[in-house]
Amino acid sequence: QVQLVESGGGSVQAGGSLRLSCVVFGYSFIYSSYCMGWFRQGPGKGREEVATINRNGDTNYPDSVKGRFTISKDNAKNTLYLPMNSLTPEDTAMYSCAAEPWAATCSLGSHYTHWGQGTQVPVSS
Repeated sequence: QVQLVESGGGSVQAGGSLRLSCVVFGYSFIYSSYCMGWFRQGPGKGREEVATINRNGDTNYPDSVKGRFTISKDNAKNTLYLPMNSLTPEDTAMYSCAAEPWAATCSLGSHYTHWGQGTQVPVSS
């Protein structure tokens, strides 16, 4: 059974930085192909995909976070990361990670089967 557990959220002031983590249980980053992503949903907003990464380390970002957010992974720790810089109040959201094992492709808009519970990131002005 695949499980994803996020951490690292918390209050931050505008202009600050934060790094989110997502530990994945149930399949290995080393031996499996996959697509993994970070999503967010702000107050009164729809869910937005903010980053994807595949087994090869290829990444994708929407323009809203490009240059400020960087998705990465540690294969040995089966952990996904999302360092976020230059945060603004518009980045306030619940951030969740998602995984699709055995994915043949990985891009913005990919389908994900497994989701974490999320971690809150409130950004104050």
